[in-house]
Amino acid sequence: MKKKFTNLIFSQHSGFTLVEMAVTLVIMGLIISTLLGPLSAQRDMKNISGTQESLNQIKEALNGFAILNGRLPCPTNQADPANASYGLEDCSIVTEGYLPWKTLGVNESDEWGQHRNSVTDSWNGYWRYRADGNYVTTILFNTNILAPVPAFANNLLIKDSNSNDVTPSAVGTEKPIAIVYSTGKDLVANGQNSGAVDAVYESDTINSNFDDMLIWITRPIIVNRMVIAGKLPQ
Repeated sequence: MKKKFTNLIFSQHSGFTLVEMAVTLVIMGLIISTLLGPLSAQRDMKNISGTQESLNQIKEALNGFAILNGRLPCPTNQADPANASYGLEDCSIVTEGYLPWKTLGVNESDEWGQHRNSVTDSWNGYWRYRADGNYVTTILFNTNILAPVPAFANNLLIKDSNSNDVTPSAVGTEKPIAIVYSTGKDLVANGQNSGAVDAVYESDTINSNFDDMLIWITRPIIVNRMVIAGKLPQ
């Protein structure tokens, strides 16, 4: 009888311990999830800030390239990291490509990107780039950069997520002559940016449906820099 009574007490005590463990695990899970939320948000903010800083550097590099070369760089699409032209501009590309980071001497990708080591690696995080065809050759650049009426080969246009014009769309108004964007945390071109063959792009505040980060350059910006540098085209 004493043995049975002892076993009953032990059994009851063991069951109580399991309940305690379950409650403890739940509490620990709640604590961990509470801590991970702010850490994830902080990491996202750091990546956004770092990507914006890189975009600002890219804008300066594009202005500098135009001052030194009298034109904007062309995109790159060379997929083989072992190829000598990898990361360098390719002026046979007339639509969207990737930013020629080696030509410009800037970071090859945004904060979410992963370094490519082989031709089969994805382009996740690499900067997307588009330049107007009238500003990637020296002759056309010199002809159009100071033209009284702006002339654009591609009529690049930027809209927000509600399809409102961010840059002017009317004929004779200043349109972007270069566009660079990051595909953001989801590594996918969102909204209008998903169609690389057209001339319409999208820029808006980051939200659950759109996390691309985009910059653009217009003629007045480059002209201003050229005036400062004393290097306007002859």
